[in-house]
Amino acid sequence: MLQNGFLKVFQHLPQFAYTTDAGFVAWMKKIMVNECLQELRKRNSFFLVPETAAADIGSQNDGLDRLSAQEIFKLLTVMPVGYRTVFNLFVIEGYAHVEIAAMLNISVNTSKSQLSKARKTLQELIEKNDYDAARKAK
Repeated sequence: MLQNGFLKVFQHLPQFAYTTDAGFVAWMKKIMVNECLQELRKRNSFFLVPETAAADIGSQNDGLDRLSAQEIFKLLTVMPVGYRTVFNLFVIEGYAHVEIAAMLNISVNTSKSQLSKARKTLQELIEKNDYDAARKAK
């Protein structure tokens, strides 16, 4: 996906109007994200469950603060692809739900629902991780 993304960047470079470094980075980021999403669509890897409304789940940073970036990444990789995709686009990439919905061809409420479920799943995984670590220490 990375290779295909860079190939598209180089192929479309003549059409790009350079203004700033930040603009170029944003343009490349959009190509890379779209390339990854396109690959997920090809594989039919999404497991999105539509819902009409999604309540935000409050996050407690206590468990998250005790984990390293590698441990958090490991927890994210065990989440369902649909949850992980929306979580990454919203939390890490900074896209709004409207943008995510357009990219994934889902409703805004589905995007919110998937994020809510991803957060809940991540919280459960963090709690389980803390429990496993405490059990191993005994």
